[in-house]
Parts: sequence; C-alpha cells; structure tokens
Amino acid sequence: MQNHNMSDIIEAYLKKVLNRQEQIEIRRNEIAALFDCVPSQINYVINTRFTIQHGYLVESKRGGGGYIRIIKVQLLDESEFLDTMIEIIGESISQKDSQSIVTKLFEDQLITRREAKLILIAIDKSYYTMDNKAEKNMRARLMKSFLTNLKYEDPNEYGGE
Repeated sequence: MQNHNMSDIIEAYLKKVLNRQEQIEIRRNEIAALFDCVPSQINYVINTRFTIQHGYLVESKRGGGGYIRIIKVQLLDESEFLDTMIEIIGESISQKDSQSIVTKLFEDQLITRREAKLILIAIDKSYYTMDNKAEKNMRARLMKSFLTNLKYEDPNEYGGE
C-alpha cells in the first residue's frame, strides 16, 4: 500500500509541474532521491500514469546525461485525438488500457458519463469466455469501432434532427 500512495504523490507532483509548462525533463535518480524511493518507482509511475492514453508522450535518453521528458499531448482537434487512439490500440488492448482511454474521452467531454459506463460494460473481461489473446483482440475491435463511430457521428441517427 505504501508504494501505491507514493505513486499517487509522485504522479501529483509531476502533473502539478506539467500544469505550469507543456513539458518537463526529469532525471529518474533525482526524482527518486526527492521522494526517497527507488528509481524503479519513478519508472512505474511514468509507465502507468503518463501514457498516450492519459494524454502524455514520454521520451527518454539513457546514459550519464540521460533524462525522461514528459510532454502533454496537444491534439489539434477531436478527430486527430480519435485517430491517435485508434492507432495506439492496434490489434490488441488490455482492459486496463481501454479503461484509460474511456476515462480520457470522458474527461475531455467527448463522451457522456452514460456512454462511458456502457463502453466499460462492453469491454469488461468478465463477459469474454475466450482465451486472453482473443479477448484482447475482440476488445481492440470494439474500442476502434466506438472511436470510429465517435469520429463520424451522424446527428440524424437515432431520431436526432
């Protein structure tokens, strides 16, 4: 539980810095020292909470002068965002990554709370009786279909004017 709380603290710190600027460069060891944790804890936070699904791009350079750069993704429009998500999904996606995408769509007001709940139900692994690979492939097809549908939404569909 300590690691979970530390992850939340590190994430909050990095997001606070990112709220003031579009990108940051950090040194893993320096941040680990700041929070008195192991460097792998920093990797964990970055790899799980600063993904493209969460609206961040991460670049890194290894070696003595190495750094990790976290950039807030600035998408030009809704369509570009949806295209990026479709590309990231590829042929397979986990439930956790799908949930992150749905959360981002809701936070960015591209879907309603009700739509988010419906999508989360559709991608829930408890409904799939196939093997793990087939489940992830089916979820990817569903997610891409949802995203494509958002991209080309027809206002006249389902009784709209």
